[in-house]
Amino acid sequence: MKLWKEPFLHFALLGAAIFVWFSLANPEVATEADPDEIVVDQRLFETLSAQFSAKMNRSPLPEEAEAMVDRYVRDEIMVREALALGLDQGDGIVRNRLVQKMGFLTTSAAQSAVPDEATLEKHLQENADRFRSPASASFEQYGLAEGLDETTIKSVLDELRNGETPPATGRLQLLPEVIKTSDQRRVDGTFGSGFFAQVQELPPGEWAGPVQSGFGLHLVLLVELDPGGLPPLEEVRDNVLSDWRRTLGEELTKAQVAALMESYEVTRPSPEDLRSWVTQ
Repeated sequence: MKLWKEPFLHFALLGAAIFVWFSLANPEVATEADPDEIVVDQRLFETLSAQFSAKMNRSPLPEEAEAMVDRYVRDEIMVREALALGLDQGDGIVRNRLVQKMGFLTTSAAQSAVPDEATLEKHLQENADRFRSPASASFEQYGLAEGLDETTIKSVLDELRNGETPPATGRLQLLPEVIKTSDQRRVDGTFGSGFFAQVQELPPGEWAGPVQSGFGLHLVLLVELDPGGLPPLEEVRDNVLSDWRRTLGEELTKAQVAALMESYEVTRPSPEDLRSWVTQ
């Protein structure tokens, strides 16, 4: 029974299941029994027709179906002859495309998987940083002209707290006075790095400061602060599902490669050889 606990066995079974699934889902890619025979049966035609419909948003007309089959037969002949001549060897574009199609096996399997709510909730909690909404703030700011002393700044602050309008001569007017619901990236992009962190520490509902920006000092009225955080699953379910499937695809790909690797004997250079070759 120890055999069932071996990771390789799990990978091998998973890899085999992926290939069986793909063969059943895509019978048209199966190897022909006779390499000199090309068969266009109903299942293959349905696949070609589906591709046509996806592109044209309608079913093919009879004459279009005929042309579609002709094109498939022509392309199949060209592909087989090219493979027979070895034209795929050493071709980086063909190689990359084949790697992509192998990856499609696991990607398709992952995209068709349907997890239960408990699985999605667990994924949400374990990857909270991917879904946590950033803190945001709404505030007003009064930019202080350069060179004002502490007494003058305190006087301006008192006037603002009393609902008065300080004289414009002491104001820096290069920046927006009202900022509505902006996160750290947007606020710091306007006022300079670290400004948002200072603003979110201010008491809400009253003028406070001064706060240092990349342009000078500011008095700030924090109107509203949303600390952000991890939303409930029902609000981000689609994003969590997409991320879970992406993660599953990556895990299936690793398992597939590990299983396939056991079928090959790989001879590769040692680290010493690589260092030697690089320096030559």
